[in-house]
Amino acid sequence: MRPSHILWDFNGTILDDVTPCIKSINELLIKYGKKPLSGVAEYQKVFGFPIKDYYARIGFDFNEVSFEVLAIEWVELYNKYNDPIKACPHAEEALKYVKSAGIPQLILTASKTEMVYEQLDMMGLRGYFDGVIGLDNIHAAGKTDIALEWAKRANPACPVLIGDTEHDAQTADAIGAECLLVSCGHMPAEKLLPLKPVFDDPLAAVRSLFTPEGQFTP
Repeated sequence: MRPSHILWDFNGTILDDVTPCIKSINELLIKYGKKPLSGVAEYQKVFGFPIKDYYARIGFDFNEVSFEVLAIEWVELYNKYNDPIKACPHAEEALKYVKSAGIPQLILTASKTEMVYEQLDMMGLRGYFDGVIGLDNIHAAGKTDIALEWAKRANPACPVLIGDTEHDAQTADAIGAECLLVSCGHMPAEKLLPLKPVFDDPLAAVRSLFTPEGQFTP
């Protein structure tokens, strides 16, 4: 069946921000006397949603410093390290591919909506999207609830969600969407493979929806 909508996760799927995320969290860990993460492999192993639980896993004690304070400090560091921002490999090609087929594309994100629009503008990608389904805060609690609210309003016939985390797979299941995952983001392929089909990058994921003749697979 032809997809009615493509829902894109943003961070790690469209926006290539794993390195700035690691730099930002490590600076906070060092500031508060915690052991920094050793690199991408360790980061991908411990990362997850909700972000507050991830912070607890890597050693933050919210009795010492509140999550709300850490969230504000992290965003400040993230904005510093994520400059200039860049798209994930082959992300724009994937967006063009879907747009040429006339399928609506939306961002579904646990990030603050305003920030996502700003980052899309900076990458020149905003024109590919019909909207952003995001949060009104920086606490990244998750996106299942907002996905369910969107699905109730839109009543999509056949949505497809493309993301890079376990949470994307869980969210897709919650709204009855097909889910494709990419291993170029915030979680490694070995954690994603038991959940959903995994691809190297967004373009490979999108192309899997098409037959060699350029039609969507049934």
